[in-house]
Amino acid sequence: MYAGEPASPLRRDPVVNERVSVDMWFDPICPWAWITSRWLLEVERVRPVDVRFQVMSLSVLNEGRELSDDYRELMRNGWGPVRVCVAVQQRYGSDAVRALYTALGTRIHLGKEPLGPELYVAALTEVGLDPALAEAAGDSALDTPLRASHEAGMRPVGTDVGTPVIHAPGPDGRPVAFFGPVITPAPRGEGAGRLWDGVLLVAGTPGFFELKRSRDIDPIVD
Repeated sequence: MYAGEPASPLRRDPVVNERVSVDMWFDPICPWAWITSRWLLEVERVRPVDVRFQVMSLSVLNEGRELSDDYRELMRNGWGPVRVCVAVQQRYGSDAVRALYTALGTRIHLGKEPLGPELYVAALTEVGLDPALAEAAGDSALDTPLRASHEAGMRPVGTDVGTPVIHAPGPDGRPVAFFGPVITPAPRGEGAGRLWDGVLLVAGTPGFFELKRSRDIDPIVD
């Protein structure tokens, strides 16, 4: 909490000035992960949090599973954007992945642009990265570091969940990892901060595993 900021009713700690790093694992094609990522960017504005975006893959997660024809095709095409993200991570680092995710997500989820080389070139060019990295979409050699990043994100939460996955310091400073939150639309301002406080509170409770209700609306992206 920043000095001078009203305390959230869920928070009992004194003013905390030390910033913490939070990692979110994403697949660019997932609309729910996109919404959660926009929420986390709002959290950065109202809490002492720095968000880093890491790559996981729904295509990896769903290997060997029974899928509908449409979803199987999506998973086949889904290798492209995550490979591009891994190539950017290797050459430019995490800040570039963050920028690329925003460019990709804006096109995929708001612009409804199809996955493919044209989309990857446009997103890379927008954020000042080498557009030739769009060719990474077809490079299966990148699947080894992709799987390593995926495993690092999923190991603490298991494989019966998807994306988003978040790793963060818990209320007592010990690391916590969890799937979600699955939300729509993304809260803004202090509403984003209050949700963050609550998520950390439950995620940091030993033995807490699940809080869920059926989704009755489609993702609202913005």
